Amino acid sequence: MAFMRSHLLPQREMTAGEFRAWLRQFDADRDGRISREELQRALQSLHTWFAWWKARAAMKEADVNRNGVIEEEEMGRLIAYANEHLRMKIYEYDSS
Repeated sequence: MAFMRSHLLPQREMTAGEFRAWLRQFDADRDGRISREELQRALQSLHTWFAWWKARAAMKEADVNRNGVIEEEEMGRLIAYANEHLRMKIYEYDSS
């Protein structure tokens, strides 16, 4: 019997911490950074059209140092991209 790893789908509104936790599910090598391929898998889990293209565009926007991964210091830029282009509402702080 094969077991499939299920990913939790995020709500369209969440905190930055919840967004980071959701992305960690796709960090295949567990290095704490998100590659374009990992981001593409995350977007595919949302049934996003053209996930490969959107992942490429997000990397171009967020990967400031052009090392091929989004590190913690660049996560704010990825959050801004998701807010603007992926129809997500990600808050920096908890509203409680």
